[in-house]
Amino acid sequence: MVESNSSRRGFVRAALVGASVLAAPTPLAGTAQAAGAPGARAAAASRAAPGGPGAPSSFTPADKLGFGTALARRSQVWFTLQGGRMSETYYPDLSTPASRETQLVVTDGKTFAERASDVPTRTELPEPGVPGYRQVSSGHGWKAVTRYVTDPQRASVLLDVEVRSTSGVPLQIYVLHDPVLSANGEKDRVFPQGGALVAQDEHSASALLAENGFSESTVGYFGVNDGWTELRAGDGRLAHRYSTAGPGNVVQLGRLRMDGLSRIRQTVVLGFGAGAAEAVGTARLSLRTGFAQTARDYATGWRSYLAALPKPPTSLRTAQEKALYTASVMTLAASEDKNNPGSFVASPTMPWAFGTDRELAPVTGSYHLVWPRDLYQIASGLLAAGDRGAAERALEYLQRVQLSDGSWAQNTTASGKPFWTGVQLDQTAAPMLLAWLLGRHDAATLDCLARGADFILNYSTNGYSAPYTEQERWEEQSGYSPSTIASVIAGLVCLGDLLHRGGRGDQAGKYLAAADDWRKSVESWTVTNTGPYSSKPYYLRLTKDGKPNAGTTYDLGSNTPAPIDQRAVVDTGFLELVRLGVKSAADPVIRNSLSVADQQISVLTPAGRHWRRYSHDGYGEQANGQPWGVNRPDIEQTSGRLWPIFSGERAEYELIRGNQRAAAGRLRDMASAAGQTLLLPEQIWDNEPPAPRLSPGTPTTSATPLAWTHAQYLRLAWSVQNGAPVEYPAVVAARYL
Repeated sequence: MVESNSSRRGFVRAALVGASVLAAPTPLAGTAQAAGAPGARAAAASRAAPGGPGAPSSFTPADKLGFGTALARRSQVWFTLQGGRMSETYYPDLSTPASRETQLVVTDGKTFAERASDVPTRTELPEPGVPGYRQVSSGHGWKAVTRYVTDPQRASVLLDVEVRSTSGVPLQIYVLHDPVLSANGEKDRVFPQGGALVAQDEHSASALLAENGFSESTVGYFGVNDGWTELRAGDGRLAHRYSTAGPGNVVQLGRLRMDGLSRIRQTVVLGFGAGAAEAVGTARLSLRTGFAQTARDYATGWRSYLAALPKPPTSLRTAQEKALYTASVMTLAASEDKNNPGSFVASPTMPWAFGTDRELAPVTGSYHLVWPRDLYQIASGLLAAGDRGAAERALEYLQRVQLSDGSWAQNTTASGKPFWTGVQLDQTAAPMLLAWLLGRHDAATLDCLARGADFILNYSTNGYSAPYTEQERWEEQSGYSPSTIASVIAGLVCLGDLLHRGGRGDQAGKYLAAADDWRKSVESWTVTNTGPYSSKPYYLRLTKDGKPNAGTTYDLGSNTPAPIDQRAVVDTGFLELVRLGVKSAADPVIRNSLSVADQQISVLTPAGRHWRRYSHDGYGEQANGQPWGVNRPDIEQTSGRLWPIFSGERAEYELIRGNQRAAAGRLRDMASAAGQTLLLPEQIWDNEPPAPRLSPGTPTTSATPLAWTHAQYLRLAWSVQNGAPVEYPAVVAARYL
């Protein structure tokens, strides 16, 4: 179980920009609340809300405490949990948010109104292999327990709501829902239909339905007359009730038939469909099945999936490590889109400015997109865990979305539509590495990979030729990157091997020759002898010009104050040269570069030693804990924190060196970075968190869960068990070492 982020509320609230002020009122016929309270104004029982289109809103923070979906492909809906509420849901695919949040509002109707997101909440994962979560919230004279699952048979989320009055005072309990259909929500319309609170736009619809119906409801425009705004202003009383609103940024509020005394429990369903009738029908069918039966079916699906896989490796010593392993498999499996097999997103989140800044992110993204690099990580992680089918589907997805020039887009939506279009050569090499792990040398696969390899060989930009890349693995810079160069060398060698195995060895020569030439040149492009950190040669993060001894400066981006000499920017990306079999772990430049990186970008925390992306990285929160953002005059500097994935990469290097004990220690460090619901983050706090109550080594407000981190943990668990990295391309090492 985990305490909610109430300790962070002081700075997270600003990130929300009021996003959690969700629901807007909608009265159902014959259910208007008694209006006899002193000062209450007459409420219209059925009329349109004024004040559209509503205030701008934002998505909830990215540090999720829950992420769930049924395994069945017909259940095309996902949910997340954050800060005491159900945060974003996704429908009809995992790249498309369909709501911002759904949560309880509790009031005595006279003196107070509280949202679940405003009170202490703990989120629990009762069974690590089943993403059926429970939230326990304690407010002013009340306690609520809410459980969440999705219906394996259809696109709906079911909430089992139990609220008890701890003061003996009768309560009024509402469900507040903020639809954001088609990932935007600015053109939603809301209205009652068949006892449900319906939201609809031109693409899809949602229906909020309660067991035994709502006793009253209202809808309105966000920040103007939505249900929470009305309840808060009236100390728990609704002065106005509206039945319809939109188009605009609308929210819905429905009162449950509970008082916390004699009536304490009710099921709520959020159903989806292409139109209102389908959404209402979906919700009704799930409600008819009931929460208890749905929860049993939900758990059975997940247990059956896990039972078909090998048991966790014995390298995991503690119950916590084993539970994290199981939860990691679950998280990766849940990250696959139901409509597009093999389409695994990076994270079901929108961290920082990606969820709040419409200029930076005019449409939602970029984490709930598919990146070839992350997809390779996810597929190899699931392959290590025994799910070969998932890895095969990932490769087949990559084949389907390959661009006509042979490359792969920087990222795509779950459906395969290119989103950002930057060229990253390591992402074009990633399918070659995955195909080699799978031993795929059928004609269609070889044709696809050869087109990618030809793109790499012929690529040029900014006056430079490959392996110079428009973007390296952190998406931010062009240049000669050791990690990118390692990937393309290994990819081309793996392709050469597959071509030989497929009877097309005569085509391999040009790819192998390029790989050999680039291996010989990588140090001349990326190793400095004149840098400030060591008198001995060491690898740089990248060079802008292939001249590592030149004092070329560049702007790192992400709010770094001034251009920096490329010789002063180091990372651990050069370890890809070892991890992919291109260079020896005993190489003196590699070892000296490790010493430099450890001095410059590593931090010892209570969760072990972890590393930043690179020196002077600005991709993280502001000094006061406020969200990362760019191109804003009020944000001068931000700070990138520590990434647990680098502990996994370092451990794989140590296994190649033969130090299994050190690698096992890194595995424990990764486990220590998990949140208490066993979700692994993108980043954890360093030794200078923005507030004393935030502990070094614990998750930041970055993307959680990050699929790459979970994949790295799975691979490392099996690598420690086997004594060598499970994704090590032996054919590359055989050629060069």
